[in-house]
Amino acid sequence: MAPKIINNAIAMQFALALILVILLASNPGFAAKKAKQILRGVKMNAIDQCWRRDLNWMRNRPQLAMCSVGFAGKMSGNAGRGLIHYTVTDPSDNAVNPKPGTLRYGATMIRGKVWITFQRDMRVTLQKTLLISSFTAIDGRGFNVHIAGNACLMVFQESNIIIHGLHIHDCRPQAPSLVMNPDGKVVPLGQVDGDAIRLVSASKVWIDHNTLYQCQDGLLDVTRGTTDITISNNWFRDQDKVMLLGHDDGYVLDKNMKVTVIYNHFGPNCNQRMPRLRHGYAHVVNNMYNGWGQYAIGGSMSPRVKSEANLFIAPKSGNKEVTSRMDTIGNKQSWKFYSVRDVFENGASFIKTGFGGAKPNYNPQQSFPVVDAKFVRLLTRSAGALRCTRSTC
Repeated sequence: MAPKIINNAIAMQFALALILVILLASNPGFAAKKAKQILRGVKMNAIDQCWRRDLNWMRNRPQLAMCSVGFAGKMSGNAGRGLIHYTVTDPSDNAVNPKPGTLRYGATMIRGKVWITFQRDMRVTLQKTLLISSFTAIDGRGFNVHIAGNACLMVFQESNIIIHGLHIHDCRPQAPSLVMNPDGKVVPLGQVDGDAIRLVSASKVWIDHNTLYQCQDGLLDVTRGTTDITISNNWFRDQDKVMLLGHDDGYVLDKNMKVTVIYNHFGPNCNQRMPRLRHGYAHVVNNMYNGWGQYAIGGSMSPRVKSEANLFIAPKSGNKEVTSRMDTIGNKQSWKFYSVRDVFENGASFIKTGFGGAKPNYNPQQSFPVVDAKFVRLLTRSAGALRCTRSTC
């Protein structure tokens, strides 16, 4: 056995032991069972097993960049030579003249690739929408970081961005205003809906291990030609409109959109759009659906969806059907809505339509093993922003 494999195995066993010691102090029987379940989930999760078993994860933060899967691929452009480490020490915000130490300064004023971390627990209330620069990683691990109460995050015509480990909630619409953009210039920004994260004409973005809820519009919008996106290990809850993929029915450039939605937990209290897709392609795999109101997965304009090894738990009453087809153009029976090895509970059902054309065709940097849906509860047990210590996460 190679030394690296041996070291990884030892680290994994030590991490399990450490978690057991921490949890056993409060409730020995329950804690031991829970710790084992968490570690089983980590081992099966292609993203988490890449970095969470590292006892020096805090020192090796940029290792995370090589752990992504799906259409975003490996985020190698966010690590390596020339990486700038920046720490947020000040939770305040100035939309047009950001101060050093604030989140906006790190996300807009620093040239090159930057890895942003936080000095302590904090709540950042943004004055206006935060525009994030290319080659930026926002890493909330280790602290309880909330972006909440007013404006939230946008990626506009940028690429190679990681958003990880944040609580984003209570986002509100913004009137047209002036903001600092990623070129370090103040620019006018039009009306912005109250979304937690909005991607506009962006590419190669990885959104992982965030907790998102209670925003006035939606939690995540992927629009206007955005592509090569991975949305993983997030917890989406308490929201009407959750995830929109595709700008509108007339925006045909979204035909090139490719999104991977993996290891996420949807619910409780999510109504629709998990996701709602226009034109493009989504691989929706190994996610947990804890009920829905109107529907779980829907779309218009002949989208292509491969739903694979997800767990769909229908609501106790109301609509039990997972899917919804929303426009009247063309033959809906030709739409590519596939369900492969999904598990349906509490009367859930999935109407399949279309033949062929729903394979993701990942390259080696994007591919990952699909886990049997019977393990989805374990896979998604750690979804959302993690509670990390210096040696475990």
